[in-house]
Amino acid sequence: MLLERRDFLSSLTLASAATLFTGSSLLAATAPKKEKLGIALVGLGYYSTDLLAPALQLTEKCQLVGIVTGTPSKAETWKAKYNIPEKNIYNYQNFDQIANNPDIDIVYVVLPPSMHREFVVRAAKAGKHVFCEKPMAPSVADCEAMISACKSNKVKLAIGYRCQHDPNIQAYMKVAKEQKFGKVKMVNSAAGYVDNRTTHWKQNKALGGGVMGDMGVYALQGARLATGEEPISVIAQASTTRPEIYKEVEETMMFMLDFPSGARAACQTSFGINMNHLQINYEKGWVKMEPQSGYSGNKGSMSDGTIINFPIKSQQAKQMDEDCLAIMNNTDLIAPGEEGLRDIRVVEAIYKSVKSGQSVKI
Repeated sequence: MLLERRDFLSSLTLASAATLFTGSSLLAATAPKKEKLGIALVGLGYYSTDLLAPALQLTEKCQLVGIVTGTPSKAETWKAKYNIPEKNIYNYQNFDQIANNPDIDIVYVVLPPSMHREFVVRAAKAGKHVFCEKPMAPSVADCEAMISACKSNKVKLAIGYRCQHDPNIQAYMKVAKEQKFGKVKMVNSAAGYVDNRTTHWKQNKALGGGVMGDMGVYALQGARLATGEEPISVIAQASTTRPEIYKEVEETMMFMLDFPSGARAACQTSFGINMNHLQINYEKGWVKMEPQSGYSGNKGSMSDGTIINFPIKSQQAKQMDEDCLAIMNNTDLIAPGEEGLRDIRVVEAIYKSVKSGQSVKI
């Protein structure tokens, strides 16, 4: 029955789809204001299964109401586990019909980076707000197209930078903003873990793999958030110690960033080394974080004796609730599409530096 419905929906004509889009607009305009926004997860891999779905059982401003998957067996499992109505289950072919579903307010794209642009744009055209996992996309051009599509369709685009919603990370961001210890002089930011998988998208160049397509963004974010500035140049070096696994992409990346104020950042990221720390040295003191970007337990200290330790129940639940409040109140998102674009500009420059062996202006 499920497959028959999907085949039917995927064969609808463009004219029928246009009618559905109009219906969706009318429904949105006349629907009463919701106390909780409905979220549909696109892609049911580890992050959706083990982190986002459980977090959505803790949220106050949103709830899990739909899924998009290419695996019928997963659809049946999720349908039973989370009591998801049949009409809120989609596959990648009939995804656009989500436009006609008033239960779903937000589409959360949790796919390999190479697929982010396609599904963010399709969701925006369907009139749905979008949450997109990091990194935003493999290229600046992709990011710009995603931002443009969301703006054109008057929907919000939030990037899943859970750490920016974490009060522990916000604590050291505040130090930079207030210049509590003077100007930043040097940052050391590291994020990595040992990944022994061989067929995951993270080892596949076409899917957006490579360490800069995953952990590298945490190392980069650590430096950007610590300084409160955007880097102006970078020099980088890529390496691989396990070419039998990392045939197409880098396993480890080291890069040095220069900032307008004169601050510098030494960043390391790897799929072959366990590391997760941040040290910020200022004119008159320091801040240390370890871990700096975990799912939980981020903590640190300052040279004046201040302890950074604000336990939270779920980063992901806090992230989604705060992003939903921004949608409900039409206020600024903590990490909009433009924030994702800023990182990818640097990532592109990092790869250019690796190729040329020289410093690259950003």
